[in-house]
Amino acid sequence: MKDLGVVRRLHQPAIAGSFHTLVVQPTTFCNLNCTYCYLQERGQRRLMSQAVATACAGSIAAQGSSYPVDVVWHGGEPTTTPIERFRELLMPFEDLRRAGSMRHEIQTNATLLDSRWCDLFAEYEFDVGVSIDGPGLNNVNRLDWAGTRTFDRTMRGVDALVRSGLSFTAICVVTPESVEHVDELAEFFTNLAGCVSVGFNLEEQEGGNRPPMSEEAAYRFWRRLVQRRLDGSPLRVRDLDRLADYIGAGRDGSPGHAPYEPIPTVSCEGDTVLLSPELLGVRSADYGDFIAGNVLQTSIPEMLADAGSLRYVAEFIDALNGCADTCGFFDYCKGAQAGNRYFEHGTLTATETNYCRTTRQALVRAAADQFHPEEKGR
Repeated sequence: MKDLGVVRRLHQPAIAGSFHTLVVQPTTFCNLNCTYCYLQERGQRRLMSQAVATACAGSIAAQGSSYPVDVVWHGGEPTTTPIERFRELLMPFEDLRRAGSMRHEIQTNATLLDSRWCDLFAEYEFDVGVSIDGPGLNNVNRLDWAGTRTFDRTMRGVDALVRSGLSFTAICVVTPESVEHVDELAEFFTNLAGCVSVGFNLEEQEGGNRPPMSEEAAYRFWRRLVQRRLDGSPLRVRDLDRLADYIGAGRDGSPGHAPYEPIPTVSCEGDTVLLSPELLGVRSADYGDFIAGNVLQTSIPEMLADAGSLRYVAEFIDALNGCADTCGFFDYCKGAQAGNRYFEHGTLTATETNYCRTTRQALVRAAADQFHPEEKGR
């Protein structure tokens, strides 16, 4: 067993030894074939067994958290799972849910939602996230396997949620084609019935996809969103809210650093990666398959306790220390995500990534420049 190490400059743990979020994969299959998707097995139809779901629930119970763990049902497309099979997968979590020890979330493309799914979400108190990239042509990358656009099907699913009285959050992938359409995107989500907030994911380099987002375009995107908020826009934006929470915590005298949060991600067979959901299913000549263990044999708390012995985790901790030593944005961002480090650089030893520059640094600079325009560029 090897501990998870510390951020030397702060003398605090580099990676938390417990988890707040658990991503579970009920199926590998997705009914869409989005051009920017990184999931390598999305064309295969494999389903999670109830034994794996039971082991996941057991890992939450073994952790004994003082806080509820968010169990996120995610990709492939969870609702391609037969609904009765999906309901069976929820059963092992039910005692924990009723005790307030966990809560369900789902991220869906919404194309298959109907009253049955909405009734299930209501019964088990799901937080629902819908993946939609804005209006019309902003969704040109969201295609089915026949190459057909899917926007209308997603909107029918959104309508089903609204008719059932369910609200949702949205995730919008912002591509090089849509990054200049910030007002169009913001107006769409402001007026989208049932949508309570939106997170903007600037397109990332994952699995050998398209060229990286321009840092300059990202800066303009975030600056316009900040300006809209200052002008009174009612749109809740996840990314702006997180920055505001960070600033507020600093003003309250709260600690400026918290350990990097591991995001254990469990495949439908029970294989588990620890740091980043994007590493599930990836194979590397240097790192192998990134799998820390299988929940059918080893609990996630046990995997985390031994995580420091994994080469990719140890290298990631060293890289976090590099970020802490050299990057002025570290206290806010806590270090680039493990998946971005690997997909952009082929190694976990890398520090700064394009993801850092476009999603963290550009946002902070844009907000600072709005409040202190006289210091822009300093």
